[in-house]
Amino acid sequence: MIYTQRNPALLIIGLLMLAIWFSTDTGLLAPLLEYLASGKDYKYLNELTSLPLYFGLVAVFTGLWHWLGTHKEGHLDYYFSTIAGGMLILFITMLVRWFIAPQIEVISVDFGKIGDTGKYIHELLGLNYVVLGIVAGIIIANVFKIPEWAKNGVRLSRLGLKTGVILLGALYSAAELKNLGGLSIFMIGFFVLGSVGIVLWIGARRNISNSMGGVLSAGMGVCGVSATVAVAPVVQAKPVEIAYTIGTILLWGVGCMFLFPIIGHLLNMSYVQFGAWAGTGILNSAQVAGAAMAFQPDGIETLMVAEIFNITRVLILPVIVLWLAVWYVKREGTTTTQVNVGRIVITKFPVFVLGFMLMFALSTTGIFAPASHYQGKYFGNTAEQGFKQEHLLNPEQIQLLQLEARVIERTDHIAALERLIENGKIMSVEDDNTVRGMINAQILSDQANRILAAAHKAVRHTAQKIEAFRQWITWLFAFGLVGLGMQITVSSMKQAGGEPAIIGGIVGFIKATLSLIVVMLLVSETV
Repeated sequence: MIYTQRNPALLIIGLLMLAIWFSTDTGLLAPLLEYLASGKDYKYLNELTSLPLYFGLVAVFTGLWHWLGTHKEGHLDYYFSTIAGGMLILFITMLVRWFIAPQIEVISVDFGKIGDTGKYIHELLGLNYVVLGIVAGIIIANVFKIPEWAKNGVRLSRLGLKTGVILLGALYSAAELKNLGGLSIFMIGFFVLGSVGIVLWIGARRNISNSMGGVLSAGMGVCGVSATVAVAPVVQAKPVEIAYTIGTILLWGVGCMFLFPIIGHLLNMSYVQFGAWAGTGILNSAQVAGAAMAFQPDGIETLMVAEIFNITRVLILPVIVLWLAVWYVKREGTTTTQVNVGRIVITKFPVFVLGFMLMFALSTTGIFAPASHYQGKYFGNTAEQGFKQEHLLNPEQIQLLQLEARVIERTDHIAALERLIENGKIMSVEDDNTVRGMINAQILSDQANRILAAAHKAVRHTAQKIEAFRQWITWLFAFGLVGLGMQITVSSMKQAGGEPAIIGGIVGFIKATLSLIVVMLLVSETV
């Protein structure tokens, strides 16, 4: 079978990308960008002057070959056929990130802040490029349908998410992983084992088959589709039961992916709190990434926290497989000699987790960053340590912080702010962590928060190549999430079925609610 379609679509996409680059480079888009920036600097200008040029050239040359070339059956044909769908996803991501999401923000700001929330509509509902990109993908898949020439590339888009998770491993410090890892083991261990147990308990009382209960418990408790596929042969699940489970995961997970960020903003959750909640309460890896990116679209701190919890959950998969194998044998009174449980654990275990671990192991050697980066992220208060005198607070900034200090209640916040005002800069790692907590909690006004954020960045900044690396990871996740949206169909969510959907809804709600309570009570604002 020949997969590459003789179609001019890829060429047209490439030409449109080059048109965007040319219009930006010659200034034709300047009035539009100025309008979208609303008096500030347009934050995606560097991307507009480079990415559409590079990818546009690739799309044009490949598109000419797709349309006019001769194609033969084989592996090369299959992989080249994915470029068209991949470029379609990338082009949609570009349009949403650069133009549609900023336009929504302009409209939202014009409406003003909502009630006593202190937030605009787009902030409250999380209407950023990540959410809008996923929605655009869902609309295309369900209203317009995916064209034949793009289907292979759309299916491959999940590779962007897996690759992004692997590359994230290079950005963790040992201290961050230690702090987050201990917290994630506690929370994930409790909620994963509890969710599996509750599904099995409810399933027995609603008289669903043992195979259905086993595969549903793994999907709802561990890591969504990966756990479902891994456990299915152990509990001898039928294809229809696998379909019911995946439909339930998709139905619940898509709702969580959109609702979690809204709740997080309403509760003023910090990136650590939201990342811990999303990584615990949302079922599937892709949906965890979607919620984290939606909560913080222009940074990856939330995503990094969420993925630690997600990966911890995946690491428990072998334990769950063994548990369900023993459970199934006892319930059915049969043996599973025809099923090699150990082989299933090895072959079905997600490879991206191993890639993440390898990248983290390499990062600890300093291969990806300057030697001093992970010892304190360039924290310093002297010129030799990277601090510049022009970053000291000016009298106007000090006066504003003094005026707003009266609304602060916590003693550690008060003490850290007093030292910042007295010295004109942050003096210690401890004070910096406290200031970050104040920013995330949004105790002060937006203007005061910007002053605190600048003070934090002056003493604890990120290396330039690490910052560039983060941007590429952000694009990988954005690309993968738009592709994910293009794979969410109404028909696939209808597969949930009656009993699995009811049980999954009950357990999903319990897990999301209890994990939110635990996070708000026990998880601090920073790590």
